[in-house]
Amino acid sequence: MQGLVIRNTGSFYQVKTSDGEIVNCRIKGKFRIQGIKSTNPVAVGDYVTFSVTPEGEGLISEIAERKNYVVRRPANLSKQRHIIAANVDQALLIVTVNYPETSTTFIDRFLATCEAYRVPAKIIINKKDLYSEEELEYMHNLMFLYEQIGYQCFAVSALTGDEVDNVRELLMGRVSLLSGNSGVGKSSLINAVCPDFKAKTGEISEIHNKGMHTTTFSEMFELDEGTYLIDTPGIKGFGTIDFEKEEVGHFFPEIFNISKECRFGNCTHVHEPGCAVIKAVEESYISQSRYNSYLSVMEDCDAGKYR
Repeated sequence: MQGLVIRNTGSFYQVKTSDGEIVNCRIKGKFRIQGIKSTNPVAVGDYVTFSVTPEGEGLISEIAERKNYVVRRPANLSKQRHIIAANVDQALLIVTVNYPETSTTFIDRFLATCEAYRVPAKIIINKKDLYSEEELEYMHNLMFLYEQIGYQCFAVSALTGDEVDNVRELLMGRVSLLSGNSGVGKSSLINAVCPDFKAKTGEISEIHNKGMHTTTFSEMFELDEGTYLIDTPGIKGFGTIDFEKEEVGHFFPEIFNISKECRFGNCTHVHEPGCAVIKAVEESYISQSRYNSYLSVMEDCDAGKYR
C-alpha cells in the first residue's frame, strides 16, 4: 500500500491512503541503520510504501524520493537533524516585530535553510495591529530589506483579519509549511485564514492524539482539494545543517550575487583583501544584520554549534 504521511508523533506515523483511510504506522527496523542522520527518517509530507500486519498496524518499508525538505537541528542533538517537512511547495515563516520579537538571525537562518533545500520562502509579519508607530516603521524597514533580496513579505493581523485574504490566496493549490517562533500567533493566523481549521484539528486531535501535546509534532491538513497545510510546533532556535563553509554564501542571495566581484574565487567574505562583499556591507549595499547572520552560520561550520 502507498500513502501520504500526515502526522509524525515520534516513533509513530499516520499515513493517509488515496481512499482517505488513515493508518497508524511504524518504521521497519532497517530504516534506522541506513545512515539517515536525522531524528525522524520519515517526515510529514513523505510519500511512503507500507504493509499492514494482521493486527492492523502499518509497517513503512520505503520512502519515495523527495523533491525537497526543510530541516532544523534539535537543541541537544547537534550532530543530528530533524526534518520538519518534505515535498513542500513553499515555506511561510510567521514572524513578529514584538510580542515576542523575532530576531533577524532566526529569520536569516530559516531562509538560508530554505535556499539550501530549494524551498521557496515567504515572510508573514503578524500582529501588525499591536505595534507602535516606531515598531510599524521597523516592520516596514524589515519588509523592504527582505523584498529587495527577493522574498515576498506580508503584514497581517490574525486578530482583526487585516490582509488575511492575501495569506489565503498564497495557500490555495499548494503544499505549504508554516513555521515560526513560539508565540508569534501561528495557530491564530491559521484559524483566521481557515475558520473551520480549528474544528478539524480538534477532531483529529481527539481521535489520534490522546495524551499527546498538540503542538509537539508536525501535522498536515487538507484545507481544500490540492491545498495542504503543514503546521509545525513553535521553534525556539534554528541551527543550520549540512553546510560547507564554501557554500554558505550561496544561500544568501545578495551575498552570492556580489561575491562574483571578489578578488579571490575562494573568498569566504570574512577577512580577505579585495572582498566585494565586505565592501558592500561597509557601503550599506548589503545589510549589516544579514552579514552578521552569514558570519554566525560560518562560525557554526567551524564549531558545530547550535543557535
